[in-house]
Amino acid sequence: MGSVPTDLETLSIYEAPDDFSREVDEHIRNSELAKSLRAHPDFIESRPHLKIPEEVRQHNLTAGTLAGPNMITVPPYYFNEKDGKSMVQIFYVGSDCSGHPGIVHGGFLATMLDEGLARCAFPAMPNKVGVTANLQINYLKPTMAGQFLVLKAKTTRIDGRKAWAEGWIESLEVAEGEEPQKLVEANALFVEPKHAKVLKSLYRAAA
Repeated sequence: MGSVPTDLETLSIYEAPDDFSREVDEHIRNSELAKSLRAHPDFIESRPHLKIPEEVRQHNLTAGTLAGPNMITVPPYYFNEKDGKSMVQIFYVGSDCSGHPGIVHGGFLATMLDEGLARCAFPAMPNKVGVTANLQINYLKPTMAGQFLVLKAKTTRIDGRKAWAEGWIESLEVAEGEEPQKLVEANALFVEPKHAKVLKSLYRAAA
């Protein structure tokens, strides 16, 4: 399947298939939040979905099945703080991820939080891999489709092969003078498999 791109390489290999995708990509890349995180020495920017080989990507839920026009329009941007302390993800969600018309499906949001909290916590675990043991979701406000979203997460505790994380999703754009409001929040427990050392290379290829 070839070599896996580095974090830096993932930032330059995406090719937008249409004008709208190109505009979405540029809007995220040039947002004030992305600029501030990019300038912070403790955060590493990457686009993990682009590390997955194209022949495998179609079998991945968020990088393949849910990716494309009117869904996860462009591969999300991730900013991971060193040692798995925290993570910020910026992405755009289209209308085809709705449950009710115009409202993002709760299961989609749960999936994004599950994956986002995992990508935050895994770097803090002994072998950098794990599986979800528990995920709790609180839906606070309807999340409207057709908008830019921010997922923020932090690792709250590490105990041997276990890691706890919490986070939430909020809108990227807010009115001047206002603070972003949480739309949905979650906390999760991840457990590193007993044979994590053997599985480590496989997880890395899919990260």
